[in-house]
Amino acid sequence: MAFFYILPVILPVIFITSFILAIMRTIQSEYSNVNIPPGVNHPGKLRIVLALLISASAVGTILEKMGVCSKIAFTRYVRSGRKLEPDPRLWQGDARFGRVPVRLYRPRAPSAGLRPGAIFFHGGGWVYCSIDSHEKICRYIARESKSVVVSVGYRLAPEHKYPAAYEDCLNATIHFLNNVEHYGVDPARIIVCGDSAGGNLAAAVSQTLAGRSDLPKLRAQILIYPGLQALDFNLPSYQQNRGVPLLFRERAAFYFLQYLNGDASNVEEVLEGSHIPPDMRLKYRKWVSPDNIPEKFKVRGYKAHKPHEFKAEVFEKDKRFCEPNLCPLLAEDTVVHQLPESFILTCEYDVLRDDGLLYKKRLEDNGVRVTWYHLEDGFHGVINLFDYYGFTFSAGKRGLDSVVKFIKGL
Repeated sequence: MAFFYILPVILPVIFITSFILAIMRTIQSEYSNVNIPPGVNHPGKLRIVLALLISASAVGTILEKMGVCSKIAFTRYVRSGRKLEPDPRLWQGDARFGRVPVRLYRPRAPSAGLRPGAIFFHGGGWVYCSIDSHEKICRYIARESKSVVVSVGYRLAPEHKYPAAYEDCLNATIHFLNNVEHYGVDPARIIVCGDSAGGNLAAAVSQTLAGRSDLPKLRAQILIYPGLQALDFNLPSYQQNRGVPLLFRERAAFYFLQYLNGDASNVEEVLEGSHIPPDMRLKYRKWVSPDNIPEKFKVRGYKAHKPHEFKAEVFEKDKRFCEPNLCPLLAEDTVVHQLPESFILTCEYDVLRDDGLLYKKRLEDNGVRVTWYHLEDGFHGVINLFDYYGFTFSAGKRGLDSVVKFIKGL
C-alpha cells in the first residue's frame, strides 16, 4: 500500500528525469555534426550559445511529440526576443505601414538637418525572429549613426510562404519613401538594410525599386551575410562551413524551402542539386559558380561537386527558386547596374559567405560601388551577438560598427 502513497511523488520525478535525458540525448546527437574551427571568434562562448539553442530545439522536439505545440512555434517563441526597456537617448514607437507592423527609432538629440533613414529587415531564415529580437541592433544603428531606423515585422514562413515576406518589406519601404518628410528623413539618404534572410529581402526590395521613377531613389543597400541564391549548396563556403554554427548547410536549404513552399521534405534533393535542370544550371553558371570565388577562399578545402541526376518532380515543386525576388543573385544585368551603392558584410566561417562574394562581383562588374567588410573570425549570426546577455562577441561589434561607419559616410 505504501507504494500507492509515493506514486504521485515518483511519477513527476520519472517524467522530469526522462525529459532531461531526452534533451541531453538530442544535444549529444546535434553536437556530433558540429565543427567549431579554432579561428572562430570566441569559440568557447560560441559553444555555450550553441548549447542553449540546441537545448531549446530539443525541448521543442519533445513538446511537438507530446502534442503540446509545434517545434517551430516553440523555437520561434524562444528566438523572438522581448521588448526592451526604453532607451532615454531614443524616441521609439510602434506603428503600421498599411498592414505591416513596424517599429521606429529616432535619436532624441537635436539634428542640424534631416537625418538618414534606414529600413531594417531582420534575419531568422524567414521563419524565426522578430522586431524584438533585433531591437538592440536597430537601437545601436539609430544611436551611433544618428539615423531614423524603421524595423519591419514581416510575415513569417511556413504559415506565410513566398512572396509574403518580400511583399511586406516592399510595401513598408514604399510607404516610408512616400512619407519621409513626416519622419524628418532626408529623401536623398534612405537605405535598405538586413541580416541573413533580411539581407535577402533588402536585396530583393532594392532590385524592385531600382527602376522606379515615382519614388525617391534608394541611397544604398546594406547586406549583412545575405542568402542570395538556392541553386548551389555546394559552393566552397558551404563545404568548408557545413557544420559551423549558427547556420548549418542543411538548415540553410531547409529555410529556403520553408519560405518557398512551407515544406522541406525534399531538402536532400536540393542539397544534392537535383532540383535544377542542366540547361538552367548552365544559364546561371556565369553568376553562380565556384570559378567566381577568389582562390584564397578555397584554401580551407574545396572539392568540385557534380550535381546528382535532375529530378523533374522536384523542380516542378521548387521552380520559383529562380525568381530574383527570392534569389537576387539571379537578376539580369539590366537590373543590377541600376542598383545603389552597396555595403556587403561577409564572415569567413559562414555557409553564406560565397553568396555575398558572388553578389559583390556581380555588382562591381555592373559598375556599382561596393564597400566590402569581411570578418576573418566571424560566423553566421555574429552581429546579433554583439551584446548578448554577457556573451559579447567582439567580431559582432566590429561588424556592426562597420555598418554604422558606412551610413555616416553617405
